Amino acid sequence: MSMTDYDVIVIGGGISGLLSALTLSRHGKSVLVLEKNSSVGGNCNSYTVDGFQVDTGPHAITHLREGPLRRLIDEYFTYVPVFLDYGTYYVRTEKGLTKIPSNIQDFVAFDVLPRKDRLLLSQALTKALTMNAFGMLDGNQSVYDFLPKGLSKDTLDFVDAIAPFLSGRSMKETSVKRVLYGSSFVRDSVSEDIFKDEAVPNGNSYTSALTGMLTKYQLTSRLTTLGRLATNRVAYAQAYPRGGLKSLLNSVLYSMPANVSIKTGSGVSAIISDNDGAKGVSVDSAGDTDTYTADIIIYSGFLKHLHSLISLPSDFKEDLSRIEQTLSLTIWLGLSEKMKEFDYMGSEVWFKNGAYWAMPVSNYDPAIAPKGKQLVGFTFIIDDKKNIESEKKRALEIIMRAVPGIDKKIEMTHYQITIPEKAAVTINGFIAGQRSPVRNLYLAGTDTDNRSMGVTRAAYSVLELLKVLKEDTKL
Repeated sequence: MSMTDYDVIVIGGGISGLLSALTLSRHGKSVLVLEKNSSVGGNCNSYTVDGFQVDTGPHAITHLREGPLRRLIDEYFTYVPVFLDYGTYYVRTEKGLTKIPSNIQDFVAFDVLPRKDRLLLSQALTKALTMNAFGMLDGNQSVYDFLPKGLSKDTLDFVDAIAPFLSGRSMKETSVKRVLYGSSFVRDSVSEDIFKDEAVPNGNSYTSALTGMLTKYQLTSRLTTLGRLATNRVAYAQAYPRGGLKSLLNSVLYSMPANVSIKTGSGVSAIISDNDGAKGVSVDSAGDTDTYTADIIIYSGFLKHLHSLISLPSDFKEDLSRIEQTLSLTIWLGLSEKMKEFDYMGSEVWFKNGAYWAMPVSNYDPAIAPKGKQLVGFTFIIDDKKNIESEKKRALEIIMRAVPGIDKKIEMTHYQITIPEKAAVTINGFIAGQRSPVRNLYLAGTDTDNRSMGVTRAAYSVLELLKVLKEDTKL
């Protein structure tokens, strides 16, 4: 009989923690998930406000055709939500909506920006893609530094509106590489297949045999990147789950086997360790302190807070202090009727004198709003040093300016302040990876992997976690 209570304890019941629990339980592990809040799901959730079902921020689930979430769904889910095609990304100006270009051909015709600027930008984009395809692009060069000189204010504002939605920060803190990958001009490769461990002649696994060589994914992407320039679709394999984000959360929860226990209202106060590494946790719930032990501890909370639970080497603590975060404000507007301005599937960006990313979510599923009504979410990146109430007021003014007449249709207004991802992907920011310096303590979540965004990024981190646990012979 095992000396420990569980094989695995997962700290944090957000989507990264739940996906970690689901995958490891399917590998036969007994798993305990501890969540300090009263409900699980974190930012992957929905709830009802005055008859409208809002998500925790608007979401587009990316890389769904062959990306990391698809790998996890195919391998581990028993229930799969219905995914609806995401639609199109638009930019809104005073003249209405224009498709955001996803290839050079579109860019040249993108009349939202002055013609001279479009030519300069398409040349810069071609140069960046060519350099990237041959491994010559400096990963730390900022978008701002890469841009050609002499662009108009409108064009700079447009680029500075797109950057935060791909990295969480301004174009001065966002790398060119991040924009290429985040905008689907280039696609992230999925890790090599960690589910099969085919033996190779020297006794190493298939995965390690590929180390130091170009993987088939990288090789293909280098050959196809340039060919894709004229044909790329920006909404490639992107989707929204029918029924809203909570249907994705529910599919994860319904897929959990009986060897997973989830305890909410259970905040971890300490990770217990000795010379052999992490071996358990102390939990405060309802005024009592309980202790649980396990062979593997997975921390999927905010890494910036890890040092408050366990003693860490000073250099790692210093690295974690470099994690940069973004504060976002989402304003959900419930409209008394459907507006022609939002008669589309997809989302839009506004960039003049303030930027938002907006999505009419009830267009995917009419049940998200009361009959005949419409629900639109507008997300803004806000300055955490400024007064939140004045930021809300300014954001609402930007919406009124962008969509004249919307104020007469608003019957529900709901504000959300969130940290959309645990780490912004900036040039100088830190991303931790899955291993901690403490034995048996592993890390998962959107501050451990910088690929893609949101749920997709969480899924990448869980695939990498499985790979690392396999390398450490824990799986």
